[in-house]
Amino acid sequence: MSSQRFTVSKSEGEQLASSDSQGEVNQLFEGDDPPGTSATNGHGETAAAGAEVVVVLKGESNPKESSPFINSSDATAEKSQQYDGKHMALFEEEMDTSPMVSSLLSSLANYSNLPQGSKEHEEAENNEATETRKKPVKAPQLGTLMGVYMPCIQNIFGVILFLRMTWLVGIGGVIGTFVIVFMCCATTMLTAISMSAIATNGVVPAGGSYYMISRSLGPEFGGAVGICFYLGTTFAGAMYILGAIELLLIYIVPKAAIFPLEGLEGPEAEAALLNNMRVYGTILLTSMATVVFVGVKYVNKLALVFLACVILSILAVYAGVIKTAVEPPDFPVCLLGNRTLMWKSFDVCAKTIETANGTITTQLWQMFCDSPYLNATCDKYFAANNITQIQGIPGITSGILSENLMPVYYEKGDLIARKNMESVEDADDPLTSSNRYVLADITSFFTLLVGIYFPSVTGIMAGSNRSGDLRDAQKSIPIGTIAAITTTSTVYMSSVVLFGACIEGVVLRDKFGEGVHGNLVIGTLAWPSPWVIVIGSFFSTCGAGLQSLTGAPRLLQAIAKDGIVPALRIFGHGKANGEPTWSLLLTACICESGILIASLDAVAPILSMFFLMCYMFVNLACALQTLLRTPNWRPRFKFYHWALSFLGMSLCLTLMFLCSWYYAIVAMVIAGSIYKYIEFAGAEKEWGDGIRGLSLSAARYALMRLEEGQPHTKNWRPQLLVLVSTDAEQNIEQPRLLSLTNQMKAGKGLTIVGTALAGTYLENHDRAQRADQALRKLMETEKVKGFCQVTVSSNLRDATSHLLQASGLGGLKHNAVLVSWPRNWKQADEHQHLRNFTELVRETTAAHLALLVPKNISAFPSNGERFTEGHIDVWWIVHDGGMLMLLPFLLRQHKVWRKCKMRIFTVAQMDDNSIQMKKDLTTFLYHLRIDAMVEVVEMQDSDISAYTYEKTLVMEQRSQMLKQINLTKNEREREIQSITDSSRGSIRRKNPAAVTTQLSVTEEPAAASKEEKPEEEVQLIHDNTTPASPATPATPSPPRSEWENLNQSNVRRMHTALRLNEVIMKKSAEAKLVLLNMPGPPRNRTGDENYMEFLEVLTEGLNRVLLVRGGGREVITIYS
Repeated sequence: MSSQRFTVSKSEGEQLASSDSQGEVNQLFEGDDPPGTSATNGHGETAAAGAEVVVVLKGESNPKESSPFINSSDATAEKSQQYDGKHMALFEEEMDTSPMVSSLLSSLANYSNLPQGSKEHEEAENNEATETRKKPVKAPQLGTLMGVYMPCIQNIFGVILFLRMTWLVGIGGVIGTFVIVFMCCATTMLTAISMSAIATNGVVPAGGSYYMISRSLGPEFGGAVGICFYLGTTFAGAMYILGAIELLLIYIVPKAAIFPLEGLEGPEAEAALLNNMRVYGTILLTSMATVVFVGVKYVNKLALVFLACVILSILAVYAGVIKTAVEPPDFPVCLLGNRTLMWKSFDVCAKTIETANGTITTQLWQMFCDSPYLNATCDKYFAANNITQIQGIPGITSGILSENLMPVYYEKGDLIARKNMESVEDADDPLTSSNRYVLADITSFFTLLVGIYFPSVTGIMAGSNRSGDLRDAQKSIPIGTIAAITTTSTVYMSSVVLFGACIEGVVLRDKFGEGVHGNLVIGTLAWPSPWVIVIGSFFSTCGAGLQSLTGAPRLLQAIAKDGIVPALRIFGHGKANGEPTWSLLLTACICESGILIASLDAVAPILSMFFLMCYMFVNLACALQTLLRTPNWRPRFKFYHWALSFLGMSLCLTLMFLCSWYYAIVAMVIAGSIYKYIEFAGAEKEWGDGIRGLSLSAARYALMRLEEGQPHTKNWRPQLLVLVSTDAEQNIEQPRLLSLTNQMKAGKGLTIVGTALAGTYLENHDRAQRADQALRKLMETEKVKGFCQVTVSSNLRDATSHLLQASGLGGLKHNAVLVSWPRNWKQADEHQHLRNFTELVRETTAAHLALLVPKNISAFPSNGERFTEGHIDVWWIVHDGGMLMLLPFLLRQHKVWRKCKMRIFTVAQMDDNSIQMKKDLTTFLYHLRIDAMVEVVEMQDSDISAYTYEKTLVMEQRSQMLKQINLTKNEREREIQSITDSSRGSIRRKNPAAVTTQLSVTEEPAAASKEEKPEEEVQLIHDNTTPASPATPATPSPPRSEWENLNQSNVRRMHTALRLNEVIMKKSAEAKLVLLNMPGPPRNRTGDENYMEFLEVLTEGLNRVLLVRGGGREVITIYS
């Protein structure tokens, strides 16, 4: 057997114009081409047996779930799988649609759904442009250590560790800070466990957390959380840049400040510092954005250098801690009383110095006194308290840990004072020379510390974001990420304890090291020199900023290429090599907004919100998939549990509101707005997400609950099965039926729009699909929310019966059927429609379903019309559960019928007390909470008129004629002629065609008046004294021979129909809609034609009629 090798690669295809169309890759079960079609490769060359075929998978330009399975590759690859050999002859006809296992495995072996790593990006794009034949993607080579562990370490360790960790320990105390660190690290560990489960449940292309969330929770959640993650990454870049500038201006080159701080104090000094941060931050951001724009390869080359800086800095801190146990460093702190002095403008920590020439004052004396002499006037607090010099780093063996256990919170402007130290203070003496002391620059509290610290544990997604570069992503991501979090958590927790055990409390609370000669506080602990930490942390923060500016635009580009957010489509484009230029520009602008805030402590809680929201939804995705137990949920990482995911999600939500409740609300509003925007304006995507699975589970649960019993009367609402018919082109013949459906759906509930087709399903499958599309399109036009169903059977009667029986699912089934009155039922060739309708009435009665039959449906209003006045008249003749009361109430909820008044008429017989009936009906309506006018109509007994007999005679003659429809056409015409001649001798003879035309009376136009009677009805009245109009009862004439043979039951029914029609026309001729009880069909099927005639007479002359037949149960109640 000749072999074929498939080298499958992926190229960027042009995005399809239709938002809901699928790429060629995902088209399943396409039509088969004729056998013998030659296989061609991507360049149109014919592939011979044994040739190498290079197939380029095409599709949308967004990340997709392309698959090497059935029909997933280009049609070229499908047709190249030629049948060869005799061992599989049994499956010979399947070869065009189902590949051989050998070719499938070959495709799988070379299949890659992963985009290239950033390092190879430019090279690969250039090769694609120059080569006529694209090379296969080079297999990624990064392992767990360099691909996941090190990037996570670099992203997690950052600016907060070096600039704020000591301050956090000093303010929050060792215990409080340890709780914060443990809570944040536990959150990221639980999130990493959930992320590992998702990441190992199949292939995860680049896009990391966005890809995982969107494919697990759907495009709406994915887009909302993806944009939040993008904003978080962008603001993280701003935070890193601000940290780098703070290191530069305060610790490295303070003299570089454009706005000098010397001589300024209070708000002025703070404003100058912030302005310096803004200017230098903007310059650094511009430089970084330029580097990223020029080429991401430079960022990748510098990554290892920055990582080395981070590791060396941390090792220097640990080395310094060990050294303090042997030889504590000399970093003195000068205290006046218990207040920490800003050690910048003096050299000796003393008021006076004893020399050979006597006692002289120091620079410190001159700071608090008006002259250098001993008799000078000095600050009261300075005069009353002594100067003390203490060691800023007493060492790990000093026992200072006990003093640093508890928190010390400050208001903005408070003095940084040492605890448990005496101080002489005058409560009435105002604070002077405040610029000489170390002051608290912000108001501190526990939740603020949480918001500032949390960004230092972010970065756990670095490994999953680089999944395209990993040799074995499903193995590397869990191990590398969890190992990195374990390492960093250990460092953070040990740092809290070690800082509290080595450093004096006033030094810890000195955020900018003003009491230790302006040194970085953590740098004072480092060995061999503070500059190791200062320089190392500066480069590490610059590197982290570059990583953020590199990753954020690519994340935005991935979201834009998915096409789920229409407003972001422009950001999916970039340079010729694919670099996201527009995304980088937007990222730089957003990052600049963070830099303009200029305060590291103010920016940190903002990005905390976005990261926490992202982590929360990662946990939710894992918990949801685990609980739903979808068959595709088979992660290789087994150490997860839904309870852990829920705990992680709860921790994320708690931390969001702990950090800043108003930022949390703003972040949720942003995410919610994006969610709704994607829901209404975004492209529809089917990603097999968990929300769809959740919907299925919730639907199943609800359906099982509905199975427990019939709904209570209070919960009854019309669950409609709307039966429509289609023409030869599968267009809907009664579109106004769906308009009426929409107007009746104020009660919400289920709506199923169904149609029946005659034939076999195999031969009429295309017709059924076209009818289904027509139904969906009309439902969308008429704004009917529900389902459509097309049934194909050997004949329309059976197909309609199948619809009636099989529609719905479990307890969610229809309880009412809406069907239009059959047009032209009197015509002989429409006799089958008459039979179908009457059988439908019988079936709904047998199934205990309500039946609603609008007559003259074309006259009903569309959804755009409005009635400014008028009445909806209800003729309540028999009680059938209250449907007649409920339907007008539902109709009046719609704006079409809102202005119409409701009137209820009921009929009283001779022996009824009409006055009492009216009182009882008014009371009943009051208890039903329905506003309506009530009227009782008295019907007097009267003799049956000659018109009634003649009407019955014509009806029975027509029935006898219609029974002959199975005869041949000529026989039928002769039969009709003979029947007519024998029974109506007084009528002039006509040709058979004329008689047929006369007897085939169609449905009267809506505006037809009651005097416009069919010609044959008028001609049947032989007695000139008998009026033609039914509105005027005639005195009975002498019995005629034809009348004696009439069925007396039919005569009585015709009499009732004529009398009711007379009363209804008198009261409701001008009503906008008339609802009345629909009589049941006769038990004997031979009287179906008579039944239809009775209904025609009953509704004759009325414009809009809705015949209502109850389902045999109460649908309305007076009880609450």
